Amino acid sequence: MTRSHHADFEPGPSWSGRASNEGQRMRLATLTRLRWLSIAGQTAACVFVAWGLWYPYPVFLCFGLIALSIALNLVLSVRFPKSERLETRQVAAILAFDILQPTGLLFLTGGIQNPFAIFLIVPAMTAAATQPPATTIGLGILAVLAATALAFLHMPMPWPVDWPFALPLPYLGGMWFALVTTLLFATFYIYRVAAEARTLSDALAATELVLQREQHLSALDGLAAAAAHELGTPLATIALVAKEMGRSTPAADPMREDVDLLITQTERCRGILRQLTSLSSSSEEHLARHSFLSLVEEVVAPHRDFGVTIHVHEGTRIGPEPVLRRNAGIVYGLGNIVENAVDFAASEVSIALSWDGERIDIDIVDDGSGFPADVLARIGDPYMAQRETGPRNSGGGLGLGLFIAKTLLERSGARIVFGNRPEADRPGALVAISWPREAFGRASDPRGELVLGESDPFMALPSA
Repeated sequence: MTRSHHADFEPGPSWSGRASNEGQRMRLATLTRLRWLSIAGQTAACVFVAWGLWYPYPVFLCFGLIALSIALNLVLSVRFPKSERLETRQVAAILAFDILQPTGLLFLTGGIQNPFAIFLIVPAMTAAATQPPATTIGLGILAVLAATALAFLHMPMPWPVDWPFALPLPYLGGMWFALVTTLLFATFYIYRVAAEARTLSDALAATELVLQREQHLSALDGLAAAAAHELGTPLATIALVAKEMGRSTPAADPMREDVDLLITQTERCRGILRQLTSLSSSSEEHLARHSFLSLVEEVVAPHRDFGVTIHVHEGTRIGPEPVLRRNAGIVYGLGNIVENAVDFAASEVSIALSWDGERIDIDIVDDGSGFPADVLARIGDPYMAQRETGPRNSGGGLGLGLFIAKTLLERSGARIVFGNRPEADRPGALVAISWPREAFGRASDPRGELVLGESDPFMALPSA
């Protein structure tokens, strides 16, 4: 037995890996523009020091190194279109050049005594924000080696000849240490922030895919009815011609059997089209809005008969039963949480429903082992392990399904609380979902039911 379509979407590591790899391919235009900015800054500094301050240093050798950067930009601009997204190895090679070229300039202008030595860490930070860990680590090591070499090997600092300039060795050691620690801290910090941003972006993209699929499935009935309506006219013409052929064909005619078959099959097609056309009237009301209890039953039904008893209890009921606009996001979100409860329950899942003039509440409780403390602290994060394993779940999952469910429900206005059952002698997980009733537009229908209006988030399908 398989479960419904709304609870089986769990993109695997390969899907997330493809999304992340695509996001880590930098545009060539970005790198070349940054290098043009660097070239302008290097040129201005060399010109100012040489002919503004008139400090002696090998200025033309420095211009030669700057010319290498210009040549690289020109070659890349001719070789690739500006919109080209470079592979990881190409980006690594370009960023490595961006470390080695400033290293050459610093060698000619005082090594790490030069205040501009801090720019050695910029390529490593760029890699931390955009590239895989291996590239970031490699470029970080290259920058550390460059800084270490410049601490011992360099030409004199540009400085007036009459003023002796010599920094004590302990101070130089402190500058080297500060440079290296800044490099390590900055790259690690930026990598972690960028990795979390990429993870969230991938997870939201998966959420968008789920919503699109749910919307397409919800629209199938309407498409079938529209197709039946369009086919009705030509089929009526075929049926009319077939009947006329039947009247004009004698019973002894060899073609009579074929004509009768044509009439029979035409009637069969008309019956099928009548059924399809009825979808627009019989299911339109169901697709447009349904009662709160019907929504819960639609969510629960695919998860019965898996060896777990699901009890649906009606708690506090004050006022008419809410009639909710159908929302694929809510159906998927609730379905995923119910599936999670069934996967980890020992034998029973309890769903308590209640509503009053202020709130609509659903409490989903299972009798499994509950959420571990370390999982509760990060519940709802994408690409994290869920509750390890259960009787019907041996893999644990990536946590992306639960993240999608939480995101979709929160976008509908729900507040979700994850926890464990308060009874010490009765372990199990508890998920409490609550919608503020006043957050929805209100309109009374002829039966006196509360119908969520056009501003109702249950009706809207927000994009991820």
